[in-house]
Amino acid sequence: MPSLWRQTAPIAPRPPLQGDLGAEAAVIGGGLAGILTAALLQEAGVDTVVLEADRIGSGQTENTTAKVTSQHGMFCRRLEQSLGPDAARLYAGAGQQALEWYQQLLWDRRIECGWERLPAYLYAVEEEDALLQEFTAQERAGLPVRLTEDAGLPFPVAGAVRCENQAQFHPLRLLRALAEELTIWEGTRVLEAEGDQLRTTGGTVRAKHIIFCCHFPFVNAPGHYFLRMHQERSYVVALEGAEKMEGMYMGIDRDRLSFRSQGDLLLLGGARHRTGANRKGGQYEMLRSQAQELYPGCHETAHWSAQDCMTL
Repeated sequence: MPSLWRQTAPIAPRPPLQGDLGAEAAVIGGGLAGILTAALLQEAGVDTVVLEADRIGSGQTENTTAKVTSQHGMFCRRLEQSLGPDAARLYAGAGQQALEWYQQLLWDRRIECGWERLPAYLYAVEEEDALLQEFTAQERAGLPVRLTEDAGLPFPVAGAVRCENQAQFHPLRLLRALAEELTIWEGTRVLEAEGDQLRTTGGTVRAKHIIFCCHFPFVNAPGHYFLRMHQERSYVVALEGAEKMEGMYMGIDRDRLSFRSQGDLLLLGGARHRTGANRKGGQYEMLRSQAQELYPGCHETAHWSAQDCMTL
């Protein structure tokens, strides 16, 4: 089933490349990262083309839960331990700057994409000690956080870290607006990148600057990324008749659940696993069972899944 975002923001198709061309910059991948990159390059006067193997926004962008937060799960404590407190502060600060940059972008371009500033919560049902350690690390990193036991969830929690003034939005409405003035070739898979040339299914593209914004960096050397990354899948159901949330939520326990509202709907996510481990299926049923337990009588209007590249 198409995601809620795809259902509520159709995007007109673009033609595939047919023949050779040249440009100052070529962006590989038409998700939000690629379209944002191309839009900023074009705005700076750089002649840019986007090459997308399928439809723009058809990968992770249309399957995300579309939260813009500086928390990123349990990252601060890990960064402190592995790279030191300065690195954690830099990372947290970059996240906060990105939030303000997104908002300025939307104001400057007058883009309507359901942008809302809301608190984001990391909550624990069982892992209270880990949550406390993460809170302390986030506080040291300068994030606007506080501890609370009143998270506004439909079940008791051991505690939650509330991060103020984060954001949520409609990803395909943003992508559609940014893509309007761009040169985009859909259905054009890049097969090989060598020097300043990209060989695609529709022709050769020569560009001074080549930017990889695809889901997986398919050039093996240097980097050998296929050995250094793995894929994880997670699931979302959109619910009608469920409680509206005053923020965005991510659990840190083993069976963690994600929550956010979108209009009159609630997006319930979770059931994360390593890609390939769910051969018998059933992850949607777990979320549906949780939904009926938490919100008896609620009705499912959409379901979809996302796949993330997990780096070292």
